Amino acid sequence: MKIIYFHGFGSSGASGTVEMLRRLLPEAEVVAPDIPVDPLDALPYLRRLCEEEQPDVVIGTSMGGMYAHQMHGFKRICVNPAVNMSTMSKVLKTGEHKFYNGRKDNQKTFRITRETIQHHNQVERQQFKNLTDEDREQVYGLFGINDPVCHTYDLFHKHYPQCTRFEGEHRLNEKVLKKVVLPLIEQLCK
Repeated sequence: MKIIYFHGFGSSGASGTVEMLRRLLPEAEVVAPDIPVDPLDALPYLRRLCEEEQPDVVIGTSMGGMYAHQMHGFKRICVNPAVNMSTMSKVLKTGEHKFYNGRKDNQKTFRITRETIQHHNQVERQQFKNLTDEDREQVYGLFGINDPVCHTYDLFHKHYPQCTRFEGEHRLNEKVLKKVVLPLIEQLCK
């Protein structure tokens, strides 16, 4: 089984979620890229990666969930997808930010500019266009009941019928992975 995991804003492919996935699914190959900061760079990069790797499932959390649902043609699990990054002023603020985890390029910080926010807005305006019935069938949205960051269930559910709420917050922990995400991965990979 091959899984591609898309991390959230300010994180990396070396996040704790990636470590947990690898530990809980030792037989699976978990590909976890460092996502470029600018969405106009990130989206084509992630599409190419999926085409090259041909994963059984793409999983994305938060901002990674926003990217994951746009990987047409693949089974996708979107956890607390931040489909409205450009309006999340508490998260996407201009200025210098520190990455939460180490990145392969050894960058410690990144800059968000007004242009970066405009690029997020541009991607967001296009993200639900031209969805097919196959897209709707291959995307699963998982939403933490106590998520203090993203409140996108209603918007996401308008486009994808397979949405579930779970007991949890914004970030994944081992309990939620075991109880909610792993059973869905098993179901999708049968």
